[in-house]
Amino acid sequence: MIGRKDEIKKIELLLESKRSEFLAVTGRRRVGKTYLIDTLLRPHYCFSMTGIQKGNTAAQLVNFGVKLSEYDGTFDPTTPENWQMAFMQLKAYLKTLDRSKKQVIFIDELPWVYTPRSGFIQLLAHFWNDYLSKESHFILVICGSATSWINKKIINDPGGLHNRVTENIHLYPFTLSETHAFLKEKGLRLTPQEATKTYMALGGIPYYLENLRKGESFAVAIERMCFSPTGLLRNEYNNLYQALFKNADLHQAIVAALAGRQYGMAHNEILQKIGMQATGSYQRAMEELILSDFIVENIPFKKKKRGVLYRLIDEYSIFYHRFIKDNRKYTPGMWQQLAESQVYKVWAGYAFETLCHKQIDAIKRALGISAVYTEISSLRVPGTAENNGFQIDLLIDRKDDSINLCEIKFHSGPFTITKSYYDQLIEKRRRFMEFTGTKKQLFLTFITNHGIVRNAYASEIVDAEVGLEDILEGG
Repeated sequence: MIGRKDEIKKIELLLESKRSEFLAVTGRRRVGKTYLIDTLLRPHYCFSMTGIQKGNTAAQLVNFGVKLSEYDGTFDPTTPENWQMAFMQLKAYLKTLDRSKKQVIFIDELPWVYTPRSGFIQLLAHFWNDYLSKESHFILVICGSATSWINKKIINDPGGLHNRVTENIHLYPFTLSETHAFLKEKGLRLTPQEATKTYMALGGIPYYLENLRKGESFAVAIERMCFSPTGLLRNEYNNLYQALFKNADLHQAIVAALAGRQYGMAHNEILQKIGMQATGSYQRAMEELILSDFIVENIPFKKKKRGVLYRLIDEYSIFYHRFIKDNRKYTPGMWQQLAESQVYKVWAGYAFETLCHKQIDAIKRALGISAVYTEISSLRVPGTAENNGFQIDLLIDRKDDSINLCEIKFHSGPFTITKSYYDQLIEKRRRFMEFTGTKKQLFLTFITNHGIVRNAYASEIVDAEVGLEDILEGG
């Protein structure tokens, strides 16, 4: 299994535990939650079921009865009248099992199993409190893509499930390094540049990466998956949000607003863009998008919470709005045409910048500051009548009285620092010191996909350099 070292260790410890355990697994849809659990725990399953999307209580109970009949060996499903009867039947079956080894009960897509007024959550809590927790050989595993729902209803439940979850795994997409390793394991011989462009378009989502084929270049794969009439990702966008969120139109409106703003938006800007007030529904949608790893809160350098900007970081969603949404009429070769446009160049720069923000651990490792406490931000200062504006793509504010001012460049070849650009960098550094009043040591750092040309200007002004190979090795 690629990556997932911390998650594997957590699950191994649960299997070794001398008590019953309650594991909650969350993460973005398609990120590999079920695969992780199946791979590590399937030999220990004594019962598993998957919720039915948009199924009513009756459908969920029929599903439960069918799955129980498969596990207890009767293959004669009896549909329980309600969840109280369902858990009673499950308990009767569990009592017949070997108590000398761990027995795993896995409920996948738990938010789909829940229906209003069915009593499911209260009875699940009672089942854990009254029976499973009093034994020593069970692991109850619940899983779902609706992270905020599981946080609210299960992990932070003020009722019967309060503080009952004994372990929590939030599964993140692969890093760039893990994505490259995953593709190599599949037999895809992509260069670091091709693997990086693939990551910039699809993110580290195993389900998407699994659809790549041997012998395909990045361009051919993207055209087939995202633009051809039968492409896996051509219609994924609506399916993704509708499956994740109730009343997903609001979530999609927020994402669409953020997709058009590279450096993020404040709450008031988002609300103005989507044409609504700061209602509870809006706050709830924002929270759900953050918890599901679609957007992040960015606090600009040295600003307080009220200066926060919200930025879309889901690679596929960004790619969809830049390219797929407005190019629904398929013509063979269309992606090659799009990839030569100015829109592509702007997207690539933005996508590589987003990638670098996500791979900060690898960048710190490449800089030799892994053990140094840091705060990560960016800075955009608008121009005035007296001074030009300036921006810094990535700021690494270090506890050792230093700051890395990072310039992020995605180019078709090594980046050249010209005399005029050298002068801009000198001015940017001066303006940063003036604007922030910092007394810290400043290190001008370049993060690039093809390196920089080692001319006199680069030798004079560049303090540190991080290349694509450094990120791949460090992540």
